[in-house]
Order: sequence, then structure tokens, then C-alpha cells
Amino acid sequence: MSLHGKTALVTGSTSGIGLGIALSLAKSGANVILNGFGDASAVVAEVAAVAGKDGGKVGHHPADVSKVEQIADMVAYAEREFGGIDILVNNAGIQYVSPVEEFPVERWDSIISINLSSVFHSTRLSLPGMRAKGWGRIINIASTHGLVGSTGKAAYVAAKHGVIGLTKVVGLETATTQITCNAICPGWVLTPLVQQQIDTRAAAADGDVEKAKRELLAEKQPSLEFVTPPQLGELVLFLCSEAGSQVRGAAWNIDGGWLAQ
Repeated sequence: MSLHGKTALVTGSTSGIGLGIALSLAKSGANVILNGFGDASAVVAEVAAVAGKDGGKVGHHPADVSKVEQIADMVAYAEREFGGIDILVNNAGIQYVSPVEEFPVERWDSIISINLSSVFHSTRLSLPGMRAKGWGRIINIASTHGLVGSTGKAAYVAAKHGVIGLTKVVGLETATTQITCNAICPGWVLTPLVQQQIDTRAAAADGDVEKAKRELLAEKQPSLEFVTPPQLGELVLFLCSEAGSQVRGAAWNIDGGWLAQ
């Protein structure tokens, strides 16, 4: 499919899942706005190289999505430099693991802010432009933890469940338009976030990182394989296509069989 002429904003897209999705969108001809901290010049160049000389424009905005005013500035940047947002991929997320009674309050607040509230703010600020254009795609990267729980992940699970609830509401509120809103719920994806959990697990045992990976997958994911960012990118492209136009308010798990158990 071709997304030439469409502009996609992908939050948290300078690495991991977000970067994989951005690369897929760029390959399909979309303009891509990356988002993340630090010097993003290398990532912008990587995405631009995939887009090719006939591809879309690539930009970057360093918004801290825990801050509403910075999200608003990012949306304004998209409107000013790209003519608005056609495809919004809410991907930014953080994690912290601790039992509820020991969970630091500041960690709870930051996870809810970045993993849930930012999705609300990016969506509410992007929707008017999509309505004016008469077309849009909002794709929220939730998690299997938006559908089931796991111990030690109270804030993450609560936030991802909230993302799926918000997805349903926006899907209903846009149901008679050419705007769709859906959530993708990955299982284990080998991102820097998951690698940290693997390293922590290995350090607490015998230091064998490969063994820690296998044990992590065996606990939840029957395929015993990680979901990949390119696979998630292809699912995003499907949801952007005409074939996905009646997928509305869905929570689509791509999890190696995790939720089939």
C-alpha cells in the first residue's frame, strides 16, 4: 500500500517498537515525525534512507510526552511543518516493577502520565485536524498487559488497561467518520525496555542472559519467540489501509499465543 501524502507522528520512536513502526511507515511513503529525547540526527537519517529519494519527509520533535504543553507544541509543529497529522501512533512508554505496597508514588505518576495521559492528550489534540481532513488513523500501542495482569507491574498494567478503554471510546466517537482508533497489544518484544528486565533477571540468577530470555518467553509466550518491531509495523500498515477501515475500537493482540492460554 502507499501512504504518499499522509503524515504519521509516532511517539517514542527513536528506538525499539516505535522506530520499527516509523520505518514501516516511511517505506510506504508517509511523511514521518519521530519523537524522543536527545540527538536524533542518526535516527532521522536512518528513516530518511528507508524512505528513499522519492519518499516522504522526515522530521523530529523532542517533546517530553509527560508534559501537556510539549505535546501541544509537537502537534503544532506537525501542523506547521507537515500540514497536520493523518496517522497518530501513540507508542511512548516506560516501565517499573515493584509490589504495590512498595511501589514508589513518583514512579506510579510518571508511568500513568507517559503511558496513558499522553495518549489522551495526543489524541484530543490531533482529532480536530483529522476531522477537518475527513480521514485519520489513531493507533495506540498497548500491550497484552492491557488485557491481563502480571505481578509487580501495577502502574503499567493499569495504564495499558486504560489505553484500551480510551481506544474503545474514541473508536465509538469516530464510528461514523473515516477516522479509526485501535490498539495493538504486543506480547514480549525484544526492546531496550524488555532487555532491562532480562538483564535484571540474569543478574539475580547465574548471569546467563540467553537463559534468562528463554525463561522469560517460556513463562508467557508459547511460540518461544519474540514479536518483532517490523511485524508490528506491518500491522500498523494494515490498520491504515482500506482493508482495516472497519476495524474500530479493537484491541489486537500479537503475542505468540500468550492470550490463547
